[in-house]
Amino acid sequence: MAATKTASSSTKTKPASKAARKTVRSEAKPADAIKLLKNDHREVKTYFRQYEDLEDEAEKQALAEKICMALTVHAQIEEEIYYPATREAIDDDDLLDEAEVEHASAKQLIAEIMAMKAGDRLFDAKVTVLGEYIDHHVEEEETEMFPESRDSDLDLKALGARLAERKAELMAQGGK
Repeated sequence: MAATKTASSSTKTKPASKAARKTVRSEAKPADAIKLLKNDHREVKTYFRQYEDLEDEAEKQALAEKICMALTVHAQIEEEIYYPATREAIDDDDLLDEAEVEHASAKQLIAEIMAMKAGDRLFDAKVTVLGEYIDHHVEEEETEMFPESRDSDLDLKALGARLAERKAELMAQGGK
């Protein structure tokens, strides 16, 4: 019996690190829509904090492009999938209209940043202001829109799966 137990437990090998185990678990079960969107928010917030500490222009350029790509993909999946579903499920058109206008402002800044090079006049200022816009937008989504979505009859798991699938497609296409 001990030999059988040993044999069966050796076929189930765990990934070595805690982070690797967490990744395997998260890939095994899709996140709900709100969790996926909040994870995106945290990731981008980390990028903005990292940007503040950079001095090398090549590193700033690379990180600014990474920020712009992440935000472009995030905005697109929200606009294509999350916002329309939420608009049907909650009675708060003003909140969703505001979010769309905030996205338009962020997209304008993203386009300006992508047309520039690190070291150009106003490059750092534009990245900083983009971060401030995003902080404001995230605060409203996480304190107002997401709770209303949770309280609605939205199937957040199914919506999360759709968001994850579309996000993967867009990332594979380079955000286009």
